[in-house]
Amino acid sequence: MFDTVLVANRGEIAVRVIRTLRALGVRSVAVFSDADADARHVREADTAVRIGPAPAAESYLSAERLLEAAARTGAQAVHPGYGFLAENAAFAQACADAGLVFIGPPASAIELMGDKIRAKETVEAAGVPVVPGSSGSGLTDAQLAEAAHEIGVPVLLKPSAGGGGKGMRLVRDPAALSDEIAAARREARASFGDDTLLVERWIDRPRHIEIQVLADGHGNVVHLGERECSLQRRHQKIIEEAPSVLLDADTRAAMGEAAVQAARSCGYRGAGTVEFIVPGGDPSSYFFMEMNTRLQVEHPVTELITGLDLVEWQLRVAAGEALPYGQQDVTLTGHAVEARICAEDPARGFLPSGGTILALHEPEGPGVRTDSGLSEGTEVGSLYDPMLSKVIAYGPDRATALRKLRAALAQTVTLGVQTNAGFLRRLLAHPAVVAGDLDTGLVEREADSLIDGAVPDEVYEAAAAVRLDALRPSGEGWTDPFSVPSGWRLGGAPRPVGFPLRVLDPVEYTPRGAHTVTADRVSVTLDGVRHTFHRAGDWLGREGDAWHVRDHDPVAASLTGAGHAGADSLTAPMPGTVTVVKVAVGDEVAAGQSLLVVEAMKMEHVISAPHAGTVSELDVTPGATVAMDQVLAVITPAEEETA
Repeated sequence: MFDTVLVANRGEIAVRVIRTLRALGVRSVAVFSDADADARHVREADTAVRIGPAPAAESYLSAERLLEAAARTGAQAVHPGYGFLAENAAFAQACADAGLVFIGPPASAIELMGDKIRAKETVEAAGVPVVPGSSGSGLTDAQLAEAAHEIGVPVLLKPSAGGGGKGMRLVRDPAALSDEIAAARREARASFGDDTLLVERWIDRPRHIEIQVLADGHGNVVHLGERECSLQRRHQKIIEEAPSVLLDADTRAAMGEAAVQAARSCGYRGAGTVEFIVPGGDPSSYFFMEMNTRLQVEHPVTELITGLDLVEWQLRVAAGEALPYGQQDVTLTGHAVEARICAEDPARGFLPSGGTILALHEPEGPGVRTDSGLSEGTEVGSLYDPMLSKVIAYGPDRATALRKLRAALAQTVTLGVQTNAGFLRRLLAHPAVVAGDLDTGLVEREADSLIDGAVPDEVYEAAAAVRLDALRPSGEGWTDPFSVPSGWRLGGAPRPVGFPLRVLDPVEYTPRGAHTVTADRVSVTLDGVRHTFHRAGDWLGREGDAWHVRDHDPVAASLTGAGHAGADSLTAPMPGTVTVVKVAVGDEVAAGQSLLVVEAMKMEHVISAPHAGTVSELDVTPGATVAMDQVLAVITPAEEETA
């Protein structure tokens, strides 16, 4: 076993790897950018090395700086985690050239399986069924469009160089192919440095099932069962579970053997995942999609049902050990479900969010595990992936695991940054999810029903209670009677004290119930029902949901950009970077025409014209950093121009 391992990643996966290194008695080396100088993974490692400024390209994606850090700290091996350089064949080879063990597969396997086009051809030759689609690499936009027309819409555009949903585009309208190909190329280039695309037939209402494989350097390959990853949004997994309720024993064995053959076909070593698309009505008709040549985000559910620590076995295999068990020794016991906690705001269309973690509670206990990179004071910005943590629950059966996970999400508190925890808790209670009737489009179809756009009265009641409590006299010394919030008026009956508040829209709210306020809790009683909230500054939270309640001053708002951001204005939906500007001042635009693209947390958001008109103001250029709700451009309506 190694003495020292450098963890070439950040956030929850870095913390996760460090935990196993500590258990094995291996010295851990963390790396950090300027944005992560006080991050949890830095504090938990045995030592840490600064590798550059905040942008990933100058820090976590710099192979040269990572290798320098390994040399300075005497590391013998590098664990890449997932994301960043985890599936970068050049980095794996650079580690080997520097005399370091890359804790993952050989560079040749990464390169082969990292090219989705070659990967499909390789596994197909090994007898693994593949999804019908385009053939050949380096297709032009016109060739991709031609292939899509031959296959017939709907089709899926996919980057050849990476996964994780980045750059994937589902196209149902042939007229949209040109724009979608351009957008997919931009996202692929930004995420993987390679904009090569392929196109595949889209299978309606599919299920996404993946098989975990483990291979050593002695010719042994086993699979560790499957994970159901069908609950996705924008092609990103948000809930994963093991095993899948869809598969019977025979189908599980057949898919497992196909995954083993896929791993053998590329000379795989270490932990990897073979992903399949499966028609829900015919599980036996499964198709290979891709192979992830790294540890997967959802690996904890496999660990819980097998009793194996996958990071430990990555390390042991990389150190040259042989697997001490065969396929017949792998058993699956119980059921596990994982939820990904992301910095995003469901009420604003799941746009990325950011801020400082002001209050944090992460559930633990029997059958509950949290993998997290968070701590109070953590600054969540727009430079890195939006996933903050994972909450995983285990039980003897699926119903128990689901119930435990819903309860754990209700206990999750991340005040200061909007997350999807409440949304995930409601999703897990959806009848189709409870019944196991899943497909990759379920979340998109049901999202609106799982988001309550209205702010509950008790939220405003709690916020007003905090403000009312702050106005009450302390009871020490003289009290100015005019500062007492009694509602007293000269020559008139007392009027209840009201507070102008804002969560989504401005509200004048007058508290009407009993309340108790402490530094970190607020309890209010409305209509005989008591509601208790976690509190941190202007943030309130309960059962996974959170609200940022601010004071609202109509006069001040009219004097700031908020007063300017009317129906004619285009504002930034999230803090991020403007990557594309398609218009200039004076250009005439049509309603719905795409004008700008803002990127944050590896996600693109297209800013479109609200109506036909002329670009009368344009306040940004490509590369500009923008704040949420910042005015980007103003479109003067066509009717105003001719009036």
